Amino acid sequence: MQIFGFFGSILGYLLWALFFVFKNFGVSIIFFTLVIRFIIFPFSIKQQKSMANTARLQKKQKEIREKYANNRQKANEEMQKLYQKEGVSPTSGCLTSIIPMLIMLGIFYSVAYPLTNTLHINADTVTHATSFINALPGHTVSGASGFAAYEQIALVKILAESKSLVGMLFAGGDVAKIEMFINGFNFAGFNLLETPSTYGFLSFYILIPVLCFVSSVGAQLVTMKINKTGQNQQGCMKVMMIALPLFSAYISFSVPAAVGFYWICSSIFSLIQAIIMGKFYGPDITIARNEAQHVALLELNEAKVQYSYSPAYENKQKK
Repeated sequence: MQIFGFFGSILGYLLWALFFVFKNFGVSIIFFTLVIRFIIFPFSIKQQKSMANTARLQKKQKEIREKYANNRQKANEEMQKLYQKEGVSPTSGCLTSIIPMLIMLGIFYSVAYPLTNTLHINADTVTHATSFINALPGHTVSGASGFAAYEQIALVKILAESKSLVGMLFAGGDVAKIEMFINGFNFAGFNLLETPSTYGFLSFYILIPVLCFVSSVGAQLVTMKINKTGQNQQGCMKVMMIALPLFSAYISFSVPAAVGFYWICSSIFSLIQAIIMGKFYGPDITIARNEAQHVALLELNEAKVQYSYSPAYENKQKK
């Protein structure tokens, strides 16, 4: 988890810069997620092209597997020849998948750990403040809402409610940063420091887990439709497509609204990105473009072959 915390700390500088401009954590998360999507967009394009290339070769791969069903070694050799001939690398999509995943997890860590990763306050100072408040009657930070990972957001909430504690627990420039930070969590009628489960299913805050579920499922459905992968989904995969968003909705119901709001923004921007990718880099478009390039390359190679006159061949053609 330290590597994700490291990425979260780096990305936290961007989140803090945006908060310094907008003075609102909700608005900052929106622009923060948008900027990151722009950064990883080139990787997404490469991943999309890799998926299209793989789809283009599926028929030939199937023929090889059927032809050498009893000889795995020969099948692997023919697969490698196919990849070399078509100029496709079977592992080309790995790096383009890993880097965006690390960045997106880093975003989560910068949102979930705002004091150490966004404000870059010393971890020992935050730990001391948490222990001090836990010792106060009626205050609990560790394990807030049953999820210890979100205790920094819970700590920010307590500091917002009892602002006199800021000067007692922190010093120097940290005080000014925290005082500005705790005043910027109201967004669209929500206090992003509040936990939806505190208010129950009939409160306005139920919109956070509901939107978390709807946006997640919607992004998946649109992506599958654009990439034409829905018809290939097995039963267990279809169940997971609903189960994972449901689990995310449950988590967002049980943790501070800031985390759920980030998930909503992430899903919405994923949906928008899928639509843009489908318009310019959809499977059919990418495959057609690759085939055109392949034909052009063949014609170019044929043009390089020197023509030699053969009278015998010419006479044979006349007969």
